[in-house]
Amino acid sequence: MTGTPDEKPMKGLFIRTYGCQMNVYDSERIRDVLRPLGYAPVDSPESADLVVVNTCHIREKATEKVYSELGQLKRMKEASGGRMTIAVAGCVAQAEGEELIRRQPAVDLVLGPQAYHKLPEMIARASRAIGDRLETEFDTVEKFDALPKTREADGPAAFVSVQEGCDKFCTFCVVPYTRGAEMSRRVDDIVFETRSLASQGVREITLLGQNVNAFHGPAPVLEGGEDWRLGQLCRHLSKIGGIERIRYTTSHPRDMDDDLIAAHGDTPALMPFLHLPVQSGSDRILKAMNRGHTADHYRDIIARVRAARPDIAIASDFIVGFPGESDADFEATMQLVRDIGYAIAYSFKYSSRPGTPAAEMHGHLPESVKDERLQALQSLLRAQQTEFNASQIGKTLPVLVTGKGRNEGQMHGRSPYLQAVHFDGPETLNGQIVDVKIVGASLNSLTGELVRVTEAAL
Repeated sequence: MTGTPDEKPMKGLFIRTYGCQMNVYDSERIRDVLRPLGYAPVDSPESADLVVVNTCHIREKATEKVYSELGQLKRMKEASGGRMTIAVAGCVAQAEGEELIRRQPAVDLVLGPQAYHKLPEMIARASRAIGDRLETEFDTVEKFDALPKTREADGPAAFVSVQEGCDKFCTFCVVPYTRGAEMSRRVDDIVFETRSLASQGVREITLLGQNVNAFHGPAPVLEGGEDWRLGQLCRHLSKIGGIERIRYTTSHPRDMDDDLIAAHGDTPALMPFLHLPVQSGSDRILKAMNRGHTADHYRDIIARVRAARPDIAIASDFIVGFPGESDADFEATMQLVRDIGYAIAYSFKYSSRPGTPAAEMHGHLPESVKDERLQALQSLLRAQQTEFNASQIGKTLPVLVTGKGRNEGQMHGRSPYLQAVHFDGPETLNGQIVDVKIVGASLNSLTGELVRVTEAAL
């Protein structure tokens, strides 16, 4: 970590990210706010001056992984003679800040997901041994305003945060307590960031939010009028030169309004892929979860989206073994899965999180019952995912090339349906959208053959 006499030596930064895409985005922005301080990414924590563990608190197992990692980092810090600074960010930091410092004294800084823009100030205070090591205030507006307006792109696809927090208060979920109330960014700021990314070659953006389709940001200055919703935002962003693909995640059934559904049909850049978590197919369990919708309401939304965009692929999230879930409740979930047919879905056993209403409910199920139900559900979901992937064989899909594959001469990319696609082709295709004929499929990826490419791309 040495420089020339005219250069300040760079300081090594290593970030370990757990959890959702929002945490991935937050880690990118942590790099942005630390870059002016001379921090540059390194490949391992051993060579880092600052290690940031960006955490997830959704499930107990994820939290315990954090504490296990901090134990390893403590040993590395001791081996470095105390040179290493350890910061814990994200939702575990928000939920367990003081306990985290007590349980692992090697941690130097703790900051919640709405406070990482304050990290430079915290580092400065720590270097002078003044001020508090803990920062967990909820101030999303200040965070959005304080972040750098532009950022360096890392490939042809990028996340753009448009909304944070959640007001739904599902009884199993810690997000309202760790991320705070729903808050949306100004459209002008989102557009500015997206244009900057497009100028660096980004072709696909994924709009992020804990409850992204609850977005209602102030309209552009030149537009005036009422706040825009997510459908209007997607249409507007699709007009930015270079942006050819738009996605959004994670959404809630209660916020799938008519205009957003219509946008799936009238905005070609909006990819034919919708991740809409339902969690359960039982109305009784949905009510206990405080989801605010029924299974038939969810079915109706999917039917309307498919009417607007017939080729759309549907993804979802499921929780099995929620307190009080009966055999009939679980069968209702299985029937919903059969009725909808998913391209991909994520399923988990219910995990009790301290401080949530569900943790205090009666009827917690044995782990053996949860395991059995999860295996049955995942078997059905795997079969549907395999069938969906196999249905792409013989089709020619536009694939966004995102890098080199594992094999010599191989490239990889993503289909409109978010599937990984591997094919042989030159490295000059990286960052381009090319036609690929699908010739093979597995559970997790597709293989294809390059159909054609313009001379300009070669």
